[in-house]
Order: sequence, then C-alpha cells, then structure tokens
Amino acid sequence: MANIKVLVAKPGLDGHDRGAKVVARALRDAGFEVIYTGIRLTPEQIAEAALQDDVNVVALSLLSGAHNTLFPKVVELLKEKGMTDVLVIGGGVIPDADIPGLKAAGIAEVFTPGTPTSKVVEFINANVK
Repeated sequence: MANIKVLVAKPGLDGHDRGAKVVARALRDAGFEVIYTGIRLTPEQIAEAALQDDVNVVALSLLSGAHNTLFPKVVELLKEKGMTDVLVIGGGVIPDADIPGLKAAGIAEVFTPGTPTSKVVEFINANVK
C-alpha cells in the first residue's frame, strides 16, 4: 500500500497548535506523509486541502469548544466533494459527553489530552481503507 497521507488541521479560531504539531510529528515519525495546514482554517479550506492533496486521513484538532459545529461540518464538506472513504479523526479538549455525538456525525475516533500518540498511529493503521 502506498504511504498513508494525513492532513492535520486546526479549524476555527483556536490558535493553540502545540498538540497538533506533536501529533503531526509523531505521525511523520511513524512513516505517514503528513500535511499540516496551520491554524485558523475554515471547514471549507480544510475540505479543499484534503481534496487537493488526496489524503487518506483528516485529523482535526480543536481546543476552543466549537468541535460540535466544526468537526461535523468538515465531514459534511468532504462527503459533498465525494471523499467518503477519508478517515476523519478528532482530538483536543473535548468533553466525554460530546464524543458520541461526534462519532454519530462521522468522526471515526476522538483522542483527548493525554492520549499517547502511539494510539493515534495504531488507529490510523487499523482503519484506513
């Protein structure tokens, strides 16, 4: 199988990107091709970047509390672009109570603070089609 391509993105107004950068580095070190978009992107910009770079995974990171709006919006836009086989995962400061709704909206897995990066790598390896 060709290298797995992962887009690491920070939707919305959240400017804290240390966690996203740590995850991006860990994914790169695990052998994935990683594209890091930087901060403060719209869901539309993220979906377009995923399409342009033909990624297998979109990893969203959010600390601002807007995950219930922004994460599902990215999933919806990817579907509109015909990217139904893209694995979408989320991470950040996300209350446990919000995780079932995010999964119902198409987020394959949610990783909260303190999750070892090896768990993210394992999940991607196990779930990319």
